[in-house]
Order: sequence, then structure tokens, then C-alpha cells
Amino acid sequence: MPDEKSLPTALIVMGVSGSGKSTIAEILAGRLGWPFRDGDEFHPPANVAKMHAGMPLTDEDRWPWLAAIAAWIAEAREKGEHVIVTSSALRRVYRDALRDGHGDVRFVFLEGSKDLIATRLAKRKNHFMPPSLLDSQFATLEPPGADEAPLTVSIGPVPDEIAAVIEKLI
Repeated sequence: MPDEKSLPTALIVMGVSGSGKSTIAEILAGRLGWPFRDGDEFHPPANVAKMHAGMPLTDEDRWPWLAAIAAWIAEAREKGEHVIVTSSALRRVYRDALRDGHGDVRFVFLEGSKDLIATRLAKRKNHFMPPSLLDSQFATLEPPGADEAPLTVSIGPVPDEIAAVIEKLI
């Protein structure tokens, strides 16, 4: 693992719904010993209800959610901690809001095909995000550009292998 000072304050594990964000982030947090929060915990109840009803969120819905995640990262920065959080972070403007002008926030982009992710979503039980919203997720997705210095990782391998790759990349 790199020197503590060179590590990011926050790793944001991002990707469309069903890409494995929570699973990978939880494994990675265990490996690194960093606190982890699922980005879904930051959604206000109205957002959860809207997604549960099969309605995609608007930018207006997302701004308070993104601000809450950025505030949690800012708290970690103030304490000198390193944290891991999940967020779809589908558009660059959302990633910019999460980064909040700080270079110590890194994005881990979990990349996979729509077919693979649709198969995974079909098997998922008791989640508020229905598979019917996958098309809107891919339509909204702006993969991070090279200037954002993302850690782009394929979701093809098993979760433990993906977490090991990410750990080596940070």
C-alpha cells in the first residue's frame, strides 16, 4: 500500500445500478480498514420512493443527495480520515459536486456491459432500484474521462479479485 499521505481522503466507487458498487466497496473497506457508507443511505426518503416507483431521479432530486455525500467526505478530510462511499456518479457534473474542488477524492469506475448488469439486476432481491431503470442509467452515464484520473475496473471478475485490483491501483 502507498504512503498514508499519498492516499485519497475518499474513494468513491461508482457505476450504474447493479454494477456491484456496494459489494466491492464493502470488501475494499474491509481490506483497507476504512469506514464505508453506501451512498444510498444519503438519499432523502422522497428519492427512494421515486426510484421504488420506477421513476428516474432528476438533477433537482440529486443535488441534495450529492451535497450530503460531499459533506460526509469533508468531515473525513477534517478528521484526517480515509473513507469509501458508493455513488452512481453517472455524470461528470455529479462527480465534480462530490469532489467539491478537492483533488484527494478518487473515483473507482466499475465498468460492465448492459447485458451483464441486467442479468445481475434480475437476480437482485429487495432493492428499491428496479431493473426497469437500467436503460435510463446507461443513457445518463458519462464515463469518467482521463483528466478525472479514474480507476476503471472491469466487473467481470469475482468481487474479491476486483477489490484486490483496486487496492493495488490506489
